[in-house]
Amino acid sequence: MIPDIGLIALVIAFGMSVYATLMAINGEWSQQARWVASARNATVAVFGLLTISVLTVVYSLYVMDFSQAYVADVSSTAMSPFLRITALWGGQQGSVLFWAWMMAGFVAVVVLRKWESNAALMPYIIFVAMLTTTFFVGVVVFITNPFTKMWLVPGAKDLVIAIFQPANGQQYIPYNGSGLNPLLRHFGMIGHPPTTYLGFTGFVIPFAFAIAALMKKDTVSDLWIRSVRRWTLVAWIFLSIGLILGGRWAYDVLGWGGFWGWDPVENAMLMPWLTGTAFLHSVMMTEKRGMLKRWNILLIILTYSLSLFGTFITRTGVVGSVHAFSKTALGPAFLVFISITFIGAMVLLMSRWNDLKSEHEMESILSREAAFVLQNMLFLAITIAVLWGTVFPLITELFTETKITVGPPYFKQVTGPMFMALITLMGITPLLAWRKQSPRKLLLRLAVPLSGSIVAAIAWALLHPKSQLISIFSMGMVFFVIISILAEFWRGTSIRMSTRGENPLLALIKLVMNNRRRFGGYIIHLGVVMIALGFIGDAFYKQETQGTVSVGESLTIGEYSLRFDGLESYMGSDGREIVEAKTMLFKDGQPVKELRPRRDYFVVQEQPVSIAGVLSTPAEDVYVLLVGWETVSNQSSTFKIYVNPLINWVWIGGFVLAFGVLIGAWSKSRGNGEATYSLKNRSDELAGVVPVTQVSTGD
Repeated sequence: MIPDIGLIALVIAFGMSVYATLMAINGEWSQQARWVASARNATVAVFGLLTISVLTVVYSLYVMDFSQAYVADVSSTAMSPFLRITALWGGQQGSVLFWAWMMAGFVAVVVLRKWESNAALMPYIIFVAMLTTTFFVGVVVFITNPFTKMWLVPGAKDLVIAIFQPANGQQYIPYNGSGLNPLLRHFGMIGHPPTTYLGFTGFVIPFAFAIAALMKKDTVSDLWIRSVRRWTLVAWIFLSIGLILGGRWAYDVLGWGGFWGWDPVENAMLMPWLTGTAFLHSVMMTEKRGMLKRWNILLIILTYSLSLFGTFITRTGVVGSVHAFSKTALGPAFLVFISITFIGAMVLLMSRWNDLKSEHEMESILSREAAFVLQNMLFLAITIAVLWGTVFPLITELFTETKITVGPPYFKQVTGPMFMALITLMGITPLLAWRKQSPRKLLLRLAVPLSGSIVAAIAWALLHPKSQLISIFSMGMVFFVIISILAEFWRGTSIRMSTRGENPLLALIKLVMNNRRRFGGYIIHLGVVMIALGFIGDAFYKQETQGTVSVGESLTIGEYSLRFDGLESYMGSDGREIVEAKTMLFKDGQPVKELRPRRDYFVVQEQPVSIAGVLSTPAEDVYVLLVGWETVSNQSSTFKIYVNPLINWVWIGGFVLAFGVLIGAWSKSRGNGEATYSLKNRSDELAGVVPVTQVSTGD
């Protein structure tokens, strides 16, 4: 009965989505406000109906209603209630419903907010956003419906999966379900899919605003740009968190000692993140200088299209990946929808091209505008390189029937230098003024971070004498950015201390709180360079070894040694067979920690999962895997050991990045003190001495 309620709500939601889409555009064209209001109400109703549908699936998972094919596929009696609930997004059908629900939620929030400032655009916003929502809800209804049942039909070799009873069919209800994929039973996968979905679906809002502005011919006003930035930031931070959690899941569960393998699904998440980041930077030029209007709309179109492409990659199983679902009938529908959306948006952009002229021209190469343009070029170049490496195997398979794999070496060699250039620009850009920067003043501003980074790089080389030159240079650039950012905090804090007599802590807090967007951005940059430390450690300093040892023997790697003390087998509470090794880790001959790497075998799914034993410190991780053992006497086992320097800075950087977004998105109107100070320094800014946006002390 309850699943039937969810199915009915889902079908009605599809009808209401179609209605909202049509009525929004009809109300605009006929100038009938009541039709637009009706579309707005229908939009909110779609979210409510999908909420009912989602809750019925969650209820079925919780009570283990195995009469539902989806429930039987992703849950079992051996799973905890919490895991059963999270199985909502653990399979194809539930995840697409969850996806559509989140997208509908974003659209509902937009139309429920005070929309007076964007009233003229709202019919088009509803039209564009609900057109996409209608597609996803339609996919759930007609292709990946989670309310199907299993039927025994005479003459059929397999169970028939259908909503309604086939002729002569009898419903089949298993005693137990298959259970969630063992690889997904990890805290990272509990948080990774929802945050990733929020990131992908959230980009529909900036896309809808941009297309609405083009359809309304309202591209001259930058009011829609200001609205879009906040929504883009929301989607961007969720996608960022999703990337970090996905990396943590890969590190803990996949058993290869790393967190980023340039997998096609990882790349599909990275690409919209790159273009979304580029937009968040270039939109500042539109707000402050009226520049890059065409570029900003292009970036929004690319970001949204790449989000759809990422959905296509993960949901259709078109590429082989541990992150992707199995192949389904979604592929053709998604390709058609992506093509129509991208081509339609680009045609509309071209038709409004002349209306999107910049209000000002770039005046100097030594300016913040020039730095932002260069950053954008790098972001786009990296995106193109990643896209090509991701789709190349598909292209070769399509035309030659032979899939040529593009591995990590390609991505590292092509994107590595460009990422390093981006990191360098992160340190230089804040030192540049708008319009024009005096070369002499720029050199003075560069003196402290540049000299500090050189000293730090030399110290790093002395501490790590076997380092490659490229790794020393990379560390130097990271130190350069860190020192450059910290110098901005110190400059603003010292000004407040001298002009207002505040103590250092109070001055720092007030500086950040009264200049949240700027210093929130600096904190985000600190988070990014912390994550970069993890990539540098993985690329240049990672160590690994593998060997078979008997009880009492040791395996050595660098300054560490691992002693094997025995092996034991036992059954887990959820039906898994566990083989666990007892080992002791030593550093320079001194015992450090007992590690218990193990191999879990899930009997129902017939799938093994390796759980590493890890010693974790801020400097490095020692990551131990049990990869084999002698089954008769249990007297010898094979271990693989990784030493992963700087790996934990990836997770620390993720927290710092999220904190920076919270500060930057926490809006506050400018106070009188800041306005006064900005006016006071206007002449200096125009002369290229110091950018106002760096020395404003707030109030």
